[in-house]
Amino acid sequence: MIYLDNAATTRPKPPGVAEAVAEAMASYGNSGRGAHEDALSAARTVFGVRRRLAGWFGCRRADHVAFTPNSTAALNIAISGLLGPGDHVISTDWEHNSVLRPLYRLRERGMGLDFLPADSCGQLDYGALEGLLRPNTRAVVCTHASNLTGDMADLERMGGFARKHNLLFILDASQTAGTFPIDMDAQGIDVVCFTGHKSLLGPQGTGGLCVREGVEVRPLLVGGTGVQSFLETQPEEWPTRLEAGTLNSHGLAGLGAALEYLERTGREKVRAHECGLARRFYEAVREIPGVTVYGDFTREERAPIVTLNIGDLDSSEVSDELAERFQIATRPGAHCAPRFHRALGTAERGAVRFSWGWANTEEETCAAAEAVRILADEARR
Repeated sequence: MIYLDNAATTRPKPPGVAEAVAEAMASYGNSGRGAHEDALSAARTVFGVRRRLAGWFGCRRADHVAFTPNSTAALNIAISGLLGPGDHVISTDWEHNSVLRPLYRLRERGMGLDFLPADSCGQLDYGALEGLLRPNTRAVVCTHASNLTGDMADLERMGGFARKHNLLFILDASQTAGTFPIDMDAQGIDVVCFTGHKSLLGPQGTGGLCVREGVEVRPLLVGGTGVQSFLETQPEEWPTRLEAGTLNSHGLAGLGAALEYLERTGREKVRAHECGLARRFYEAVREIPGVTVYGDFTREERAPIVTLNIGDLDSSEVSDELAERFQIATRPGAHCAPRFHRALGTAERGAVRFSWGWANTEEETCAAAEAVRILADEARR
C-alpha cells in the first residue's frame, strides 16, 4: 500500500514511538494521582512533553499547555471557554467542522458569527476583514492550513488584525503543528490547538492547547484532578483547570518519543521532504487533461496536500479505484470542510486528497501521479 492519507493521520510512526507507549503501559501509574515511583514516572513524562511543546509553540509557560485527546477537544475547550452569547466572532470559509460546529452551537445561543469568504479558487478575501468587525467582536478563529487544499492562512495578517482591534486569536494548527514554525508571541496567537497524531508523528488520542498567560479559559469539563478534592468547583490552577480526569500518559509517552525523533531529524528537513514530494506530484498532474487541482500553488509555503478531481467522476469512485487497482490510500469526500467545498463548487462530488508524510518516497509519488494519468485517460474515452 502507498499511504498518501497523512493529513488524516501520519503512518507509519517513527522508530521508538510504539516502544515508548508499550513501555509506559507496562510501568506507569496515574500521573498526578500518587507519590509512588510509578505515578511519578508518568508525571515526569507528562511534564517533559508539556515543557517541550511550550518551547516549540512559543508558549511562555509550560503549565499553560493542557492536554486533550485530540484537536477537536482542544478547539471545543478554547471556543466554549472563551466565547459566549453577546460576543461576535470572525472565522473563515476554510474551517474544519471541529471549528465550525462549536461556533454554530454558540451562534444558536446568541453569539454573532461571520466568515471571511473564500472565492471559487479557494482564496480568502483578507480585504473583507475590516468590514466584518463589529463593536462586540471578541475573537478571530482560523485554521493555519486548510485540510482540504493545503493552502496556508496569512497569520501575519490575521494576527495583526486581531492585535489591532484587541481581539483574541485562536489558531487551529491540526495540519501544521510539528513541521511548520508556530510562535505564539511573534505571531500574536492567544491559543494554539493541536493534535499529536498528524505532523507531530505521535499516537492517536493525544493533543492539546497552548494558552497565552493572562487568557482565562473556562473549563469545559470538570471532575477528578487528584488535587484539591474538597473543592466543589474545578481548581483554577493551570493546567489542572482544563485537564479533568486521567491523562493519556501512555500516549503522551509516545508523543514525547515522536518529538525527540523530530528534533533529532530536524523539523525543517521533514517539512522540506514532505512538501517537496507534494510539489513534485502537483507538477506531474496539473496539466493532465481532465484533472482539476484545487488550491494556490503559486505560494511556496503550503501544507503537503494536493487535492483534485478527475473529469466528472465522483471523488469516492476515484479513491476506490486508486485503492483497489493501484493500492494507493487517499481521502475522498467532504473532508469535514463543508463551507470550503461549497466555495470550490465541489459540494456534490467532493474531491480526492493526496497528503504526504515523512515516510513517503519519490517512487511512491511518481506511481501516484501515473495512476492519476491512467484514470484521467480512461475517463476521457
